[in-house]
Amino acid sequence: FGNLVIVDHGKGFYSLYGNNESIWVREGDQLKAGDQLGTVGNSGGHTGPGVYFEVRHESKPLNPMEWVTITN
Repeated sequence: FGNLVIVDHGKGFYSLYGNNESIWVREGDQLKAGDQLGTVGNSGGHTGPGVYFEVRHESKPLNPMEWVTITN
C-alpha cells in the first residue's frame, strides 16, 4: 500500500487510500467530503503513479464502485 491513509467513517466503515506520494492529514483530523488527503504517487512499488482505494465494513472488504461517483 505504500503511504496509507485510513479514514474512519463511523459505524464500522473505513476507506483506505494507498500509494500516496505525500500525506497531508494526521490521526484525529476531522475530515469532510472533498478534503484532500495528500498527493498521488507510487509509494506502493508500482511503476507509475496511482491510488489504491478500498472500502471496508468492520474487516469485510466492500465493492468500492458502490461508494464513488464518477463525473466528467
